[in-house]
Amino acid sequence: MQKAENISSYVIFLSVVAALGGFLFGYDTAVISGTVSQVTGQFGLTTIQSGWYVGCALIGSIMGVIFAGSLSDRLGRKRTMLLSAVLFTVSGAGCAISANLDQLIVYRIVGGVGIGIVSIVCPLYISEVSPASHRGRMVSLYQLAITVGFLGAYLMNYYLLDLSAVFSSNNPLLLKIFATEVWLGAETIPAMLFFIVIFFIPESPRWLIVKGREEAASGILSRIYTRAPEVAFQINETRQMLESEVKSDWKLLLTPGIFRAVLIGSAIAILGQFMGVNAVLYYGPSIFETSGLSSGDSLFYQALIGLVNMGTTVLALLIIDRVGRKKLVYIGVSGMIVSLILIGIYFLKGESLGMSSTFLLGCFLAYIFFTAGSISAVIFVFLSEMYPTRIRGLAMSIAGFSLWVGTYLIGQLTPWMLENATPAGTFFLFAFMCIPYMLIVWKLMPETAGKSLEDIERFWMKKK
Repeated sequence: MQKAENISSYVIFLSVVAALGGFLFGYDTAVISGTVSQVTGQFGLTTIQSGWYVGCALIGSIMGVIFAGSLSDRLGRKRTMLLSAVLFTVSGAGCAISANLDQLIVYRIVGGVGIGIVSIVCPLYISEVSPASHRGRMVSLYQLAITVGFLGAYLMNYYLLDLSAVFSSNNPLLLKIFATEVWLGAETIPAMLFFIVIFFIPESPRWLIVKGREEAASGILSRIYTRAPEVAFQINETRQMLESEVKSDWKLLLTPGIFRAVLIGSAIAILGQFMGVNAVLYYGPSIFETSGLSSGDSLFYQALIGLVNMGTTVLALLIIDRVGRKKLVYIGVSGMIVSLILIGIYFLKGESLGMSSTFLLGCFLAYIFFTAGSISAVIFVFLSEMYPTRIRGLAMSIAGFSLWVGTYLIGQLTPWMLENATPAGTFFLFAFMCIPYMLIVWKLMPETAGKSLEDIERFWMKKK
């Protein structure tokens, strides 16, 4: 029934607003890279303190993702997004006014909690307001927004740091904003914009049906689907699934089929972090410098990686509903394996084989192309559509917790692996970790493209 459904401008608007949370996610994660040297000098940080300054936000993210699902199930998707916007705003302003490292860490952790919350509730909201035939590309807007946030942070770092070097003023406030605390307002402004625009979107209609507010849900669905029979179909589908879910939230979560889905979602979430993408995004310049490049060339290469990451995400967004989630994974992960092996060979035998830095760049760009077009584009789509309506937030929090634990571990382990396992060994390991990911998607995951959330739920409920 839904395959011929055209996407409405209203659905696009709702999805874009929710995707702004992804922009803040990417921006907050990446903008810190441009402030490390300045903060280190300002507060006299040791190497350990500098690492804690960068990594403490991940602790906040883990905290945020633990509570995000239950909050969104209890308070609603909209109010939970509002909470995340407040946290981002407080974090951005607080980091700028911090008088010492302890205060700075607290505000960084607050921002990390916001990241953890949006990583769950934003794709969840988009999946629940999108027609099945377009759900993949709409949820992929969230991943696209993350890549735009990464790129925006890199560009903003270049601009603000250059500005701080030449700016002068007798006004202490202006001097603080544009010189000594150049990131003041850089995150606060988009966070406040996110907070404001959330008031212009409705609550998730599926959440409203769960809470027995079918009349309000019907009004929202009529703007999404436009035709009365389709609205009635969606309400009846959701109502029937809810009536079949006689167990409490935790008992439903522990039923064999749903528990299986949670385990699979958690597995692909954590495995995806050990296939190297965040190691490249976080430590790209250091990896390039290991190959003998200058710091200037390394930063230029990293900027190219950011551009390819964003551009390929746009491509994935356009084809994910037509090609399907699983086929994107097969093609993309196969390309990742080849690219990672070639990168490993470069570090192992590149000098003796006469491989140039251009070859290394080409391999990294190919790796990012295949990654952004597959696992990065698919993961939030999979997690947002795998679970029953009643416990979707709770189940996503569990899978999201796995994702953030994996992100934290790879952030901490990558420098150690590069030093002790060598760059070649590190990238060979990343290539090996692609294999179980592909097998799980091939053998255990259903193809969800074009299926309603209720149809996907029925698939898992039949599993034992």
